[in-house]
Amino acid sequence: MALTAYTTRQSMIEQDIEDALLEKLTDLKYVFREDIRDRAALERNFRHHFETLNQVRLTDAEFHRLLEEIVTPDVYTASKRLREQGHFEREDGTPLYYTLVNLTDWCKNHFEVIHQLRINTDYSHHRYDVILLINGVPVVQMELKTLSVSPRRAMEQIVQYKNDPGNGYGKTLLCFLQLFIVSNRTETLYFANNNPRHFAFNAEERFLPVYQYADRDNRKIGNLDEFTQKFLAKCTLGEMVSRYMVLVASEQKLMIMRPYQIYAVQAIVECIHRFCGNGYIWHTTGSGKTLTSFKASTLLKDNPDIDKCLFVVDRKDLDRQTREEFNRFQEGCVEENTHTGKLVERLLSEDYANKVIVTTIQKLGLALDGTHRRNYKERLEPLRQKRIVFIFDECHRSQFGDNHQAIKEFFPNAQLFGFTGTPIFEANASYQQIEGEQASYRTTSDIFQQQLHAYTITHAIEDQNVLRFHVDYFKPEGKVQAKPGEPIAKRAVVEAILAKHDAATAHRRFNALFATASIHDAIEYHALFQEYQAQRKAEDPDFRPLNIACVFSPPAEGNADVRQIQEDLPQERADNAHAPEEKKAALVRILADYNAQYGTHHDLSNFDLYYQDIQKRIKDQQYPDMDLPHAQKIDLTIVVDMLLTGFDSAYLNTLYVDKNLKYHGLIQAFSRTNRVLNDTKPYGNILDFRNQQAAVDTAIQLFSGESGAKAKEVWLVDKAPVVIEKLEKAKQELDGFLQSQGLTPTPGAVPNLQGDAARAQFINRFKQIQKLKTQLDQYTDLGQDDHYRIEAILPQDTVQEYRGVYLDTVRRLRDESGRKDQPPSPEAEQLDFELVLFASAIIDYDYIMGLIAKYSQQEPGKRTVNREELIGLIQSDAKFINDGQDIAAFIDTLEVGKGLDEKAIREGFERFKAEKQGHELDAIAEQNDLDPVSVKTLVDETLRRSIFDGERLSELFREKDLGWKARSEAESALMADLIPHLHKRAQGREIAGLKAYE
Repeated sequence: MALTAYTTRQSMIEQDIEDALLEKLTDLKYVFREDIRDRAALERNFRHHFETLNQVRLTDAEFHRLLEEIVTPDVYTASKRLREQGHFEREDGTPLYYTLVNLTDWCKNHFEVIHQLRINTDYSHHRYDVILLINGVPVVQMELKTLSVSPRRAMEQIVQYKNDPGNGYGKTLLCFLQLFIVSNRTETLYFANNNPRHFAFNAEERFLPVYQYADRDNRKIGNLDEFTQKFLAKCTLGEMVSRYMVLVASEQKLMIMRPYQIYAVQAIVECIHRFCGNGYIWHTTGSGKTLTSFKASTLLKDNPDIDKCLFVVDRKDLDRQTREEFNRFQEGCVEENTHTGKLVERLLSEDYANKVIVTTIQKLGLALDGTHRRNYKERLEPLRQKRIVFIFDECHRSQFGDNHQAIKEFFPNAQLFGFTGTPIFEANASYQQIEGEQASYRTTSDIFQQQLHAYTITHAIEDQNVLRFHVDYFKPEGKVQAKPGEPIAKRAVVEAILAKHDAATAHRRFNALFATASIHDAIEYHALFQEYQAQRKAEDPDFRPLNIACVFSPPAEGNADVRQIQEDLPQERADNAHAPEEKKAALVRILADYNAQYGTHHDLSNFDLYYQDIQKRIKDQQYPDMDLPHAQKIDLTIVVDMLLTGFDSAYLNTLYVDKNLKYHGLIQAFSRTNRVLNDTKPYGNILDFRNQQAAVDTAIQLFSGESGAKAKEVWLVDKAPVVIEKLEKAKQELDGFLQSQGLTPTPGAVPNLQGDAARAQFINRFKQIQKLKTQLDQYTDLGQDDHYRIEAILPQDTVQEYRGVYLDTVRRLRDESGRKDQPPSPEAEQLDFELVLFASAIIDYDYIMGLIAKYSQQEPGKRTVNREELIGLIQSDAKFINDGQDIAAFIDTLEVGKGLDEKAIREGFERFKAEKQGHELDAIAEQNDLDPVSVKTLVDETLRRSIFDGERLSELFREKDLGWKARSEAESALMADLIPHLHKRAQGREIAGLKAYE
């Protein structure tokens, strides 16, 4: 009765939201098809639109064969079919060339809306709230929730639906769905459909790319009515699907552009259409400028008024990187220009494939150099009057020189567009041009005339597309603070980095860059780290040295590739002009150390391969329990100019600074640290050894688009005392909550909480405490008093105990969620466990097995590893949420002093776990009066395939000759026992089809 009342109450509220949405869509001239409620009606409607569009009449047999050919479980293939002309052979052998929608003008398709569609296929009986059809093809699914439910729950529901075997997404016309929209009326989110490997909430909590719509000024549009009006207008939706979704060929996945990317592309296309001069796009570092420029280029490729589109970068590594990205979005989109002659050939080519070209500014400059011995400029003469579009990446670097003038003079009909994350304003301009007797600084506006769109770092931080910064201005203990910009002793810097690195990088979960002032300084620092770490290791065998890399460009000595690399490395270029042999010899030594560390064979003759290898290791940093062993990672990379612009890695979170930075150079360098990963990376960490607070404040104000006070509030995390106060308040609120439940405010009281709602409240309250603790743990400027205060608020032992009961509560809620006899509370239904917050970077499976081995090797009376401490450590870490209880039970079987090594411990634990699982299954089989072998076979097959097969479940009871009701009850009783067992052994993996039985 309670379940019926709850369900009715929820459905009535959701029904009101659905009715209002349907009315709004009808106002937007969607045709409401109340009659389409099942698969047959959906297919009849599709057939009608298909035959009308393609002016054909199919026989029933032909239509069924057509459905068999176009319906596919592969989302990428279905999405390509939606956008391309298809070929079908009719019964009489004649070919039929068809399209599913009007591809030339998506606005002229037929837009319909259906609701409460039920698709019954195999074991899937899902009902979908609202679906939008274009020409009878389902392209958008909308899931609606009440205000008490987070849209995230609707997202999880969609993922679960798609993971069920036999689901309608893979076996019906629903395979063509392009977008999912979830809303609780006040908050509306959308995301692209994808194949399972790109469509999941994974263990590291790097979730689906989810978007919130916004207008051109980045004002968020969350209200469902306004979202529907702006996003779902027929032509807008048609344009969104046809023009602003990208099919990534190399990864077989779908991407949808963010609103600000779309507005930038529209601004460029409109400027070209109106032929109204040049312009620049101010989109912050990390906002996806490559995707924006790719989409602009591909749209221009189909514009008959444009003869060529050149995407121009200023470094060879960016040329390669951009070309790879473009070809990732669309296979074979651009080819490599191995030399200037090849570029000239492609410029002169009339082949459609050569309409979009990626090149470097250096090759383009040589092509337009009339003094070059091959006289490329004369060969390009036929292009002089053509309409050519140039798109410049990081235009503040590539366009402040003679190249800009050369392009304008040779191509008078060209239009130039620039992307930059840090424009040049008057305040940070440095290039001076003499015009007659008047001197003027060149700004981005001087070069490109007008700003077409802006998405600043302030916008990106507010949207959580990039992280805020924590800036620590290092103060040497017992010494007077150095003047701004003045260096301190290098030994003090090395000591500080070694002391603070583990905290800054969450115990090496992340890695760091160290920006030095010169090549000489980089060489000296590399030697100092070797010396200090060797000394520390000799003094303390347990000391873990940092894996140090160092990279700077070698003397060019006529090498064109190196000379090109140095175009944007002014300090390195200048340094290499003095004592080049010394620099070369030092780099050879550094390479030898690197080769010894990583087992590589790099040398100066292939410097670019070394540079690429370093970038890959920084990007590939993973948690210690992942595939890559720590010995193959880089903890710290010493640089001068390299990697401080144009390089992204989500696993890079810290920048140490011992060089003077200002304006755009400072912002570019800082922005290496603020790529989003998950909640274990709350901000980008900056440790400045040059006391450059004034330069930081000036740069923030210049590039924020806000007043100074507001900008700093957005850009910078709270100072430690403020966060400590928040931690104290959060702990007091947790204590108050436990007391309100009649419990003492201790970890041991949490298991006595009654009901899902109370347990959900504990989850949310302690999760907030853990977030604050994670933030504080990575601060590098905590003083001794700060540590004392944090310990007084929440002692480390208490934190560990709370983590343990948190994970135990999660297990309990997760096992009970979805039970059919009672619905979860609204609070529990909204829960986001965020388990990644509770997975230590240093405590992994190997670490625990090593500790257990030490525990078994202790002599009685001389224990250093306490059993309770060991079990507490295991139970407080999310990585052991499934195995923790088994490991604890295994420890109880060990004899202290028996002296087992780590290999024996591992083998013993695996045997113990297998025996325990076998006993559990035997007990389940006995309790349900079933054959143990049959039950074990069902479980093993389910875990092997990650799919639960309902037919195999029915087979277990077939011989019992039960009536349908008795069999249904017996199956439910067995599943109630099996589901916790399956979840535990699946180790966090999704098992498709299981939700139907939960």
